[in-house]
Amino acid sequence: MVNPVHLRTLLEVVRHKSFAAAALTLGYTPSAVSQQMSALERDTSTTLFARGAKSIEPTPAALTMVRHAKRVLTDIDALVAATASPDLDPSGKPLQELRIGIFPSLATFALPRLLGSPDWEQLGIALRVNVGEPHQTIAGLRQDGDLDLALIFQVGQAGLAWPAQLERQWLGDDAFRVVVPAAWKLDGSSVFSTAQLADMPWIMHHPGTSDATMISRLFSAFNVHPRVVAHCDDFNASLHMASAGLGAALVPELAMLQAPEGIQVINAPEIRLARSIFALRPENRENHKVGVFMDRLTKVLAEWSIGPHRS
Repeated sequence: MVNPVHLRTLLEVVRHKSFAAAALTLGYTPSAVSQQMSALERDTSTTLFARGAKSIEPTPAALTMVRHAKRVLTDIDALVAATASPDLDPSGKPLQELRIGIFPSLATFALPRLLGSPDWEQLGIALRVNVGEPHQTIAGLRQDGDLDLALIFQVGQAGLAWPAQLERQWLGDDAFRVVVPAAWKLDGSSVFSTAQLADMPWIMHHPGTSDATMISRLFSAFNVHPRVVAHCDDFNASLHMASAGLGAALVPELAMLQAPEGIQVINAPEIRLARSIFALRPENRENHKVGVFMDRLTKVLAEWSIGPHRS
């Protein structure tokens, strides 16, 4: 039996001609993608790739399999859709499915407020959520993707791109704050310069990420080179490490809504950094529930003083 999951992975590997790029699109590790392709080769007794030291090249058999796999996977999706029991609203009418991708800190903030509103069930939306980083959710909006809407962030202009045919709506800016361990007992009424910040131990993003690039540029503009004691791309983990006394961190406001005890936000006016929040949707994929959802989301963000409707 051929595993349909392996066929979907095959499509991405052939499209990118790279296990690593396919893994990034699918949310797997490169090792997992390689193992899936090896399993598919065993199951079909076929060599699918000519593997070089630093590259792979699909064989003619792989390209033939891709053509058939697209039809097979389309039929499987149609079968699942046809046999699935529809979600119903309180009046018994079928709900319209809305498939969204959303980054973790926005999901933590917005979804409980949206789903917990008294009239949510009356909107007639069957929400399907994929929580992931922007590059993962953008992949779901491509021509063969399965998302109706992607809610992403971008720090500056670095490290993130999306297809030109996507509609973009700016939802607001999420400002970064300087967070330090409360155990340091810094004066909360003081204003801290970048020179003072440089003397602190820091929890920073991994080098090469868009956040890390913008933060590095920000400090470099003041000729400051922070002393890094940890690299971490997870804001929740950074907050807990700061709480434990390891070092200072730059954390956006949305990620601080469930911050642990033991941290302090200090006033560092020279640190002016924010990530812009956008909604992306395909121009040619109609779903009127997207507009309903977006109207509710912008109101929720405005309540937190994020977005074009803030006072």
